[in-house]
Amino acid sequence: MSPDNPDRERPVDEPDQPTPARTPDATPPEVDPSAGTAPGEFGPGHLPPSAAYGSSLELRFDEPRRPLRALATVLGAVLALAALGVPLGLLWAALAPDTPVLKTAEGAIYAEPQPEQPIAADGWFSLLGLAFGLLVALALWFVLRRRRGPVGLLAAVLGTLVAAPVAWQVGRRIGLATFERLLATAPAGQAFSKPADLRAGGVDWLLGVLPVPHGNLLLPAFGAAVMYTLLAGWSRWPGLRPEPEPGEFSWVSAGTPAPTAAPEPPAPDAAEPPRG
Repeated sequence: MSPDNPDRERPVDEPDQPTPARTPDATPPEVDPSAGTAPGEFGPGHLPPSAAYGSSLELRFDEPRRPLRALATVLGAVLALAALGVPLGLLWAALAPDTPVLKTAEGAIYAEPQPEQPIAADGWFSLLGLAFGLLVALALWFVLRRRRGPVGLLAAVLGTLVAAPVAWQVGRRIGLATFERLLATAPAGQAFSKPADLRAGGVDWLLGVLPVPHGNLLLPAFGAAVMYTLLAGWSRWPGLRPEPEPGEFSWVSAGTPAPTAAPEPPAPDAAEPPRG
């Protein structure tokens, strides 16, 4: 090797060959995917860190949006919450007090001038409904963790909107048959009790077809919407679903060879190779 010929394998008399110009139609040489790449380079089988992290997140968390599956999730949650309205109504009927009434010739009247039992019935339903909405939002946040976001919020709100009238109708019918029988057959002056009912809430029918709840029947949906929104606001993940930390990924492929060590410099007293 000499200053005029830095390459040991090339003869001295062989002139330097110019690098051929790259044309647009030229195809790049095929690269063996199993071959390693130099440190700092990314071959076909080795993605850069940002691309590998993004592709992994896409595969694991950014599943394709399927409207039919989302609709089925919402309908299933609504049906399940509607069924939970039955025990909610039974609990309300057990806690809300009955109202004492007297039978008169015109019908039943309150036994007391200003009874507190109807107010207590409304209060118990409001408290139970609000707590029910909060618990529903918490449950759906963890059960439907892959559907967190608008789908989960819609399922919580619609489900509690359906569960509240179901609870009201179930609770008010406990003892209602006995009350109607006594109202029709009891003599004037007889005292009996009226089962719990709501005065601060009910259902209106829009165009005679669509039921629209109002009053304290809206409290379960209100509690569910507030709790779900707070959970989304406090979430540490932008997508509301758990995402892997960047440190969990290894950007060095198992097939990447280790970089070769640099050749050691020659010793000061080493013999210089012959020049020729």
